[in-house]
Amino acid sequence: MLVQTRHFGEIDLDENKIITFDDGLIGFEDCKRYTILYNNEDEGNNVISWLQSLDMPELSLPVISPLAVYADYNPIVEDEVLLPLGELTEDNMLILLTLSVPSDITKMSANLKAPLVINAETRKGCQIIAENPDYVIKYNIYEQVKKSKEAKGE
Repeated sequence: MLVQTRHFGEIDLDENKIITFDDGLIGFEDCKRYTILYNNEDEGNNVISWLQSLDMPELSLPVISPLAVYADYNPIVEDEVLLPLGELTEDNMLILLTLSVPSDITKMSANLKAPLVINAETRKGCQIIAENPDYVIKYNIYEQVKKSKEAKGE
């Protein structure tokens, strides 16, 4: 299926790459269908990827694996919040953090408080609010991302 995006142009998207967020995302409740786009073909070699809305072509959110910026990240949430995603296991669960990238890149931050949880098998996702009191909305990650890229030779 051909999808028009603002930042990536027209892309040919396989239907099995569509992730459905039944409740949308915070601030974008009407946008239910998304896909993950990468800066290059090697998906495993990308520190930052993009959660692209298929309902709003101009909406593309930078996202990152929490393990790239917060080694022991483990959000606490009530189990019933995750039930609509289907059975989650270590093998099928993907957790992503949304990023805020201001003009001063050294102030780049990740939202530890409201991660995205995706079941890769059912292709269903939701945004949760972590109950961890020490998780903040704007966690500065500039140095961690820089070190991660250097370690990969980028």
